[in-house]
Amino acid sequence: MRSVTDFFGTMVFNDEVMKSRLDEDVYNAIQNTIQNGKRLDLSLANRIASAMKDWAIEKGATHYTHWFQPMTGITAEKHDSFITPKSNSTVIMEFSGKELVKGESDASSFPSGGLRATFEARGYTAWDPTSYAFIKDGALCIPTAFCSYGGEALDKKTPLLRSMEALGKSALKILKLFGHEDVTSVKPTVGPEQEYFLVDKETYNKRPDLVYTGRTLFGSMPPKGQELDDHYFGTIKPQVKSFMKDLDHELWTLGVFAKTEHNEAAPAQHELAPVFTTTNLATDHNQLTMELMQKVARKHGLVCLLHEKPFNGVNGSGKHNNWSLSTNTGLNLLEPGETPSDNAQFLLFLCAVIKAVDVYQDALRISVASAGNDHRLGANEAPPAVISIFLGEELTEILDAIEKDQKIGSKEKEQLRVGVHILPKFPKDTSDRNRTSPFAFTGNKFEFRMLGSGASIADTNTAINTAVTEILNEFYDELASAEDFNQTLHNLIRDTIKNHKRIFFNGNGYDDAWIKEAEKRGLSNLKSTPDALSHLLDDKTVELYTKNKVFSEKELKSRYEILLESYSKIINIEALTMIDMAKKLIIPAISKYTRDLSSTVKVKNEIGVDCGYEKEVSQKLSTLCTEAYRITLDLEEKRADVSKIKGAYEKAKAYESIVLATMNKLRLACDEAEKLTAREYWPMPDYGELLFGIRE
Repeated sequence: MRSVTDFFGTMVFNDEVMKSRLDEDVYNAIQNTIQNGKRLDLSLANRIASAMKDWAIEKGATHYTHWFQPMTGITAEKHDSFITPKSNSTVIMEFSGKELVKGESDASSFPSGGLRATFEARGYTAWDPTSYAFIKDGALCIPTAFCSYGGEALDKKTPLLRSMEALGKSALKILKLFGHEDVTSVKPTVGPEQEYFLVDKETYNKRPDLVYTGRTLFGSMPPKGQELDDHYFGTIKPQVKSFMKDLDHELWTLGVFAKTEHNEAAPAQHELAPVFTTTNLATDHNQLTMELMQKVARKHGLVCLLHEKPFNGVNGSGKHNNWSLSTNTGLNLLEPGETPSDNAQFLLFLCAVIKAVDVYQDALRISVASAGNDHRLGANEAPPAVISIFLGEELTEILDAIEKDQKIGSKEKEQLRVGVHILPKFPKDTSDRNRTSPFAFTGNKFEFRMLGSGASIADTNTAINTAVTEILNEFYDELASAEDFNQTLHNLIRDTIKNHKRIFFNGNGYDDAWIKEAEKRGLSNLKSTPDALSHLLDDKTVELYTKNKVFSEKELKSRYEILLESYSKIINIEALTMIDMAKKLIIPAISKYTRDLSSTVKVKNEIGVDCGYEKEVSQKLSTLCTEAYRITLDLEEKRADVSKIKGAYEKAKAYESIVLATMNKLRLACDEAEKLTAREYWPMPDYGELLFGIRE
């Protein structure tokens, strides 16, 4: 059996491959680009492209593609072969630096929010040399950014790269004030934990709602759910284990740092967690992970569900975004140190995150907004829509003492000077984990738990990076001009804690009392996607992104339109699916069973046998059937009316408040009928078959 180290990254044009195949000057140039963002000369790109092509062909590749991440939320690729015709009707295999660096795609066919019209189709893909090329399905995949003819970002990768560059510059300036002359770059790092469901493929194919929407629009809970906690960390079923083994192999060959796998809390739910890496690489890896989960699952007779809430009554699936900052010298800026200067440096970066989260709550909430995530937030280990920070008792005590100029654990007014007195080292994991907290400090990183399972992590990390950049710039301006650096630093940390401690909350985020308390504190509670997106074009949000050159105002407006339109389309598809299922499957099934029960009543009455069960159930089902039919007609009419609304926000809000509300009514009626209908009459697999259908 081959060792993992023998095949890990074998399909990646990584550092080891580049070092062995590139001349020293070319290798040094590409490393300078990767590490420090220096522009790469086209002549050097030609030499890299030639080496990349030779390597890919040796690995069996015949095509190349610019692999990018448009606003659809999934990846896109257009394959071109390496062949170039010769005059004697033969071909040679060629790949130039120009083809490596830039490609062209039809920009009008992807969501653009008005940036591109059908007659303005030209768009470009631009190589991201900081993310390694890889081979997938016989094609050399080149990670790229995607922009319009006018240079506007049409993807999720471009803003992420901009935010990383801005954050790196801001953090580097701060570090220079602390004397870190050896540090030349700072990059955000991420480890996204990926939750997902696995269901039997044949069962899945019999559920139109899962096929069309990714979630069950109908379905009542079986007698057992997750209440026994027996699935969490339980023994992995052989079929699932076989899937996980193949998935690991696929991911490892592509250099994805898949590390931890286990059963999650809900039946049929699982999790995969990777090792931390640079944010843009982590983003690419997570997109690959989601794609391969779905691909590998089908090979094993399974379907992987990445919807945030595929089943009512059990946990939804999230993606926990573990975020930190690291230098090229290996220093984690959110790791508390043991010397006074390191303590102060840690506290400054900690306070920058605290202030960023408080001031830009809405931007963070917007970054996780989706129709699917709206069903998940606020229950079953998913945080509420209110943004808050969990610090744990020990760190909270430290910050409280700094705010009050007291020694740790002392009630006396003894001044604690940051940078002069040594703070106690803050060990990792000294406090309990808070699963209800949206933004929790976990020793040397922050875990943002609000992301939905199917989301790209690019949006959230763009928001975090940009918000922290803005605050670090503010801190730098104050510190760089200080006459007394230590005193100014002390005051800055103390005042930041004092002014932004409203965002601290270590308790139960599900408690209604907290939601009321959060409102008193002035914290946002944007419960739905339309509510959240209504703040995307607020002056504060626009200024944040434009000032730091992450988005232009034009790009923000396009995203506003795209996200609202996407929300409306998703609810519209779900409504049409419900109408179709209700009319063609569910109502006829209820009617048939009701008819058969009524026939039994007639027969039993004729022979004088008691028919209380048949009579009572048929009456209930008849009422529910009529109710379901009337709600279906109502839903049909309301959906048609809402679809005609012109304004993007007005339409999205109407889909939420009118169409989705009516959908919920239809579900209640049909789910109640399911409980009364004999199993052989019900036209599709039930929750029991879906959640417990994978064999041992």
